[in-house]
This record gives sequence, structure tokens and C-alpha cells, in this order.
Amino acid sequence: MEQPILLKGGTLVDPSQGFNQPCDLLLEEGKVKELAPFLDVSEDYAETIDVSGKFVVPGFVDLHVHLREPGEEAKETIADGVAAAVAGGITSVCCMPNTAPPVDNALVVNFIKEKSQQAGLAHVYPLGTLTRGRRGEEMSDYASLLEAGVKAFTDDGSYVDNSSLMYNILQYQTQFETVAISHCEDSKLSGEGVAHEGYYAHMLGLAGMPAVAEVAAVSRDILLAQATGGRVHIAHVSCAESVECIRWAKERGVQVTAEVAPHHLLLTEAALEGFDPMAKMKPPLRTEEDRQALWQGLREGVIDAIATDHAPHSRDVKDLTFTEAAFGVSSLDFVVSLLLNELVQSGNISLDELVKYFSCRPAEILGLPAGTLQKGAVADIAVIDISQVRVVDPTQFYSRGHNTPFAGKTLQGKPIMTFVEGELKMKNGKVLKYNE
Repeated sequence: MEQPILLKGGTLVDPSQGFNQPCDLLLEEGKVKELAPFLDVSEDYAETIDVSGKFVVPGFVDLHVHLREPGEEAKETIADGVAAAVAGGITSVCCMPNTAPPVDNALVVNFIKEKSQQAGLAHVYPLGTLTRGRRGEEMSDYASLLEAGVKAFTDDGSYVDNSSLMYNILQYQTQFETVAISHCEDSKLSGEGVAHEGYYAHMLGLAGMPAVAEVAAVSRDILLAQATGGRVHIAHVSCAESVECIRWAKERGVQVTAEVAPHHLLLTEAALEGFDPMAKMKPPLRTEEDRQALWQGLREGVIDAIATDHAPHSRDVKDLTFTEAAFGVSSLDFVVSLLLNELVQSGNISLDELVKYFSCRPAEILGLPAGTLQKGAVADIAVIDISQVRVVDPTQFYSRGHNTPFAGKTLQGKPIMTFVEGELKMKNGKVLKYNE
């Protein structure tokens, strides 16, 4: 049995309890055994770790991660992905089912669970497909997938454009009390677009993806959720009109939640100048007006959570011309530092709010045993040192995906320790017990 651990002298920031105060935590048998402003524990009983001057927070929870395995191990493996997660203070990840084969049966779910257990780092929660093979033609077997351990359903990367089918899905899923996560993109409207349909796409001669391709899809799924009483979660919201649709729905009691990715909060279509393929993502980077609307939606609670949409790629599909390059950005290794620097240090939001959006609320949305450090809770913890500075260096990532538009950026604030079930998994940027 592992020796208990006492985290001594830190400031506990835990919105689930309304905490932002000095607090010691005693971790035992993978749980939070005790917490109090001062705990007097014998050194013979527990290993004491001094975290004076640091912030102790519930481990971060990422609702939207592409681990690529099975099928695209050249881009990422589960082992590399969870190493990147704990390196960045993230203790739970929900992995998208657009793998090869897709996560539409219990065999693939069990494969992912086995691989994550072998890695022994972050918790991995597989998401199942909404439709068999992600083809948008018939429902997946939700009962068997839920029994296998799936936490929600999505055809991420593809939109279920058959409205009758999506209506039936939402209606049917009400008996399971689960949630449909929607990749809201009308592919007939977005077509062959590679960038937001606006000034920069026009100036650079790039095929555009109009915002209405997202808004029309968001609107439809909200109306279907309203009609069925089903739960829908809108993935990677990127434009102002989508925020307004979600606001309208919440005001009327529709069961809708939504997430926003850090790159959509921090960047705009202006990043396309120079045809940098690292700025190519889906949904695309949009206008400054859209970016401000996302911020406003987050502050008001219209948008519930931050999720990375971590999408690692190998160089052979990303280091190409802008039109040819794959969509997506890699971010697990450094995203908490990015958010601390760009959101908290800048005064856009408080540390409490960051923890709420990127830990507490995501856990609530999917009913995960995470996002809190109350007594008896699973001891998934990130220890943050606001004073430490790091540079985003893709060559030092644990993730195989080095595709980021933030390379070279200097960031202040970073996780210096990550605990999963009370066991230290990362210290000072080094992942412990990591098997490449």
C-alpha cells in the first residue's frame, strides 16, 4: 500500500466547495482523506510535500481529446496522449471515437481501457459513436457501449445531417440519461472550405467555410433537443451566432451545454497570414467579433466549459501547404500554462473560474468522478506555481503531435505536480513511470 501523502502549506482553489484559502490535504488510498487549514500528521505516517506558495486545484478535465489509437498511432498513442495530459496538469481525458476502427462496439472500448490502464497515468474515458461507423445512417448500440464504459456519444469530425435520425437518437437516449455531443458543421455549407469565409480567406485566395455552416447545425440540434427532452452538448463553439442560439436555448430550459477551445478564445483568422498550416483547424479561426462573443458567453455561463480539441498530427500531414494540410492543433502538454498566462495573468478570468471551466464543470457535464477535492473524493490534483515561466517547445512535448500555433511563446504559470488517485505522476515537468 502506498504511503499517505500530506500536501502542506498550499492554497486550495476548489470552486466545487467555494474554497480559495490556505489548506492542507491528506491523501490516502487514492482519496482525499482530510483537508483543513492545518493538519498535524506524523512524518512516520505520511510523506509531507511542501507546497507553500503554490495553488492546489482539482486535476483538469478535458472533454475533447483525440488520442488517435487505434488506427493512427503515427499521430498519437494512448500512452503518449496521457503522458502529455499529466505533464500539463490534466488528470482526466475524454477521447473521441473517430479512430480506425471507430468506437462503435465494446471491443474497441475495452481496447482503449486496457491501453490506458497499461499506461497508468491520466484517467481515460472513451466516448462512443452516435452512429455505426460514424456513417450517419443508423444508431450505435448505446446499451452495450454504456455497459462497456462509454460516458457519452459523438460522431466528432462528422455531423449527423439526417435530422430524422438525430431526432430519434435524442429521443432514444433519454432512457439512458446520457448526452449526445454534436460536431456542429453542415458539410454541404462548409464544402471544401479550409478557413473562415471572411476577409483573410478572400485576401489569401482560400476556400471559405461560412459561419452559418456551424450556426445552422447548432440551431437544428437545439430545436431537436427541445422537442425530445434529450441532452445535447455542442462541441468547439466558434462563432457569435452560435453563442446566441445556445443562450436562447438555456433561457427556455433546453438541456444544452457547450464547450469552447482555447485557440478560439485566443486567436482569430488574422493568424492565417503567411499561410501557416499550424493555424488550420476545424472549426476555423474566426473574427475578432466572434472571439469576443465567445469570451462573453464563457463569462455569462452560456458556454459551460473549456476543452482542448487536442488533435495531434504527424509532420507528413501537417507540414504542407495550407490547403493540403490536415486540420487540428496539439495542446495537452502546455494548455494549462497557456490558459494561466493568457486568461488568468491577463485578468480575463480568475483562477477559480479557470478551475470551474476546465475541471469542475466538465466533470459535472459527463458525471465523472472528478472536478472536486472534497473529503472522500478521488485525489486527482494539479499543483500550480504561478511564478514559474516556460516556453512552448514542441520538441519537448510528450505528445507526438507538434502542431501548434503557439510554438515559441513564453508563458507564466505552470503545473509542477500532477497526482492521479493520490499518486504522483508528474513532477517539475517530468512524467514519472512513463513507458514510451
